[in-house]
Amino acid sequence: MTPIELQRGVSYYLPFTLLSYLIGAIPTGYWLGKLWKGVDVRRRGSGNLGATNVFRVLGIGPGIVTLLVDVAKGAVPVVWIQNVDPDALGLAVVAGLAAIAGHTASLFVGFRGGKGVATSAGVFAALLPVPSVIALAAFLLSLAMSRRVSVGSIVAAVTLAGTAFIFSPDPLRTYTAAAVACLVIWTHRGNIKRILAGTEPRIGNG
Repeated sequence: MTPIELQRGVSYYLPFTLLSYLIGAIPTGYWLGKLWKGVDVRRRGSGNLGATNVFRVLGIGPGIVTLLVDVAKGAVPVVWIQNVDPDALGLAVVAGLAAIAGHTASLFVGFRGGKGVATSAGVFAALLPVPSVIALAAFLLSLAMSRRVSVGSIVAAVTLAGTAFIFSPDPLRTYTAAAVACLVIWTHRGNIKRILAGTEPRIGNG
């Protein structure tokens, strides 16, 4: 954070942070399920509100819409800050983290949500474009090889954190990427157990 940012205090950060959280908290999969097919995705499939479960429960159309909106929920707050105050990197990072927090723990659905992958992708597409492209390639390759979205998500998170150390212009973005990678791994802890047990479903197998 710059000295100017530090001098501004809580009153400067709070409105941006709260609004970013509310943007991230939009429960895309839940609302789409209710409006599109009258289905509560929290009670179907894995019960997760992210795009993967929406694909499985509602189909390709709602799944794609959920994915795109969830990515936008992360990108919009960061791009917004970058345009309003281009020198406020700290505020852009805080806004991105608030959006991810909103996605994973939305107040609109009892502080439930998705696993943070799509919204994190939007945040880092704005903060770290080159590592994000590399992470996307790692995701697609891992998905193709394993046919498991969870594997692709974990590999992408680790790849983003690793490449951030190479391409990031400052420590704040680097350590933020590492922290979010840890969050993604933590939200996938159940998937990791199933992967190790050989019971994690593959695409096309339920």
